[in-house]
Formats: sequence, C-alpha cells, structure tokens
Amino acid sequence: MKKVLTIAGSDSSGGAGIQADIKTITAHKMYAMSAITALTAQNTTGVYDIMEATPEFVGKQLDCIFTDIFPDAVKIGMVSSSKIIEAIADKLKEYQPKNIVIDPVMVSTSGCKLLCDEARETLISKLLPLGTVITPNIPEAEVLCGFSIQNGADMAAAAKKIAENLGGAVLVKGGHLVNAATDLLYEKGRKHWYISKRINNPNTHGTGCTLSSAIACNLASGKSLDASIRNAKKYLTGALAAMLDLGKGSGPLDHTYRLTTST
Repeated sequence: MKKVLTIAGSDSSGGAGIQADIKTITAHKMYAMSAITALTAQNTTGVYDIMEATPEFVGKQLDCIFTDIFPDAVKIGMVSSSKIIEAIADKLKEYQPKNIVIDPVMVSTSGCKLLCDEARETLISKLLPLGTVITPNIPEAEVLCGFSIQNGADMAAAAKKIAENLGGAVLVKGGHLVNAATDLLYEKGRKHWYISKRINNPNTHGTGCTLSSAIACNLASGKSLDASIRNAKKYLTGALAAMLDLGKGSGPLDHTYRLTTST
C-alpha cells in the first residue's frame, strides 16, 4: 500500500486541512499519515481561533513518521509561522522524500488569514523551493509573482515567473477567475492547460486541500505530474458534483462519493 503524509493544520469541522487530506488519501486507497502544525477552531462560516504546535513538536512528529513508515509522497498545507516552516524545511532536507506537493495556504475559503506576514518570506525562501509542485490559487499566485492576474495570459506569465524564482513546477489554479475553471501547470518551460466544467456549487470548503492531496496520491502511485493533476481534478470535480450540503456557510465536499457500502 502506498503511503502519503500530510503536514497541515486541523479543521475542527472536518472539511479542510488534515481532515480533508486524510479523507482524500483514504478515498484513493492509500495509507494516510499526518503531522499537525496547528489546531483551528473553525466551521463553514469561518476560522475563529488558531493554536499552533511548537516547532519542536512538529519536528518530532516528522521524525516519528520518516524513521518508521516512510511516505511515498508528502503534501504540505497550512504552516502559519516562520519557526514551523523552518522546522519542516529542515526535516525535508534531512530525510529527502520524493513527490512533495505544497499548497501555499495563505487565506481560508471564508477569507480568514492563515499565514502571518512575517512567515510569508520564510515560506517563499525556505519551503516552496523544496516542492515538486506548488499549487497556488489566484490570490496566492498574485502574492508570489507580484502582479495582478485577470486572465489566462496573466496566469501563464505568473506561473512562469514563480517557477523561475522557485525552481520547481507550479500549478496556478484558476477557480477564482469568474468565467473559468481552468488551471495551468508550468513545468520545465512547458505549459499544460486543464480545462474543466465549472460546477455550480457554493460549497467549496477544502477544495485546495483536496486537490493537492489528490495530486500527492497520484504521484505516490508513480504517475507523471501531468497525469496526476488530470486525475486529481477529475476526483475533485466528482466531489463537488456530488452536491453535499452541510453547514451554514461554504460547506465541505463529499470526499467519499466514489465509495459504496454493502448496507
């Protein structure tokens, strides 16, 4: 069985973060492991409090994982402080895992800031360059490239600049553009466009976590990055199309839409 590690924050409502990652990994019939960077008090209406783990404890979680059940892929999500980011980067350099997918989480679906300002530069300089692929949405890509993204041409320019600055592959997610459900991968000077039908579903809590975890699962199984993204987008589309409707705000996805029960 393939093993996938998620390094991220916990979502008490179960729709994003560690919980969404574990559900996604399990739905891909892989073994999920987690290193929790923070506890959050949140639900579909917002993030109401955050309690960070210490950098030392994050490091110990990673030591326990890497020295016992070594992962075939790693997904990294919410990392809210410079010291935690540095601890993760140090462990990745020490253990040298393959297939690192980094979702540079800066703001939640509900608009709550999840990355403090002083940590942003540390994320960009020390962690993002270690990724096999990073998966920023439009607002995050704008932070990373330094200019506004309004259309596909802007996405291409942003992806190229970010990839050149960081040295790895970049998937710019176009879901924030009003008339598009189009993503762009820039990898080794080549552009790959992924055009999919926009699902008319307001419940999008945890979509970024889910997509990045699904990409990690596909990479763990040995697929190329291009194929991994195509498969992950297909999975995400299905989870959205299942039209699960929970909570009073932007609700979670149906991560188990492909599973059946005998009862």
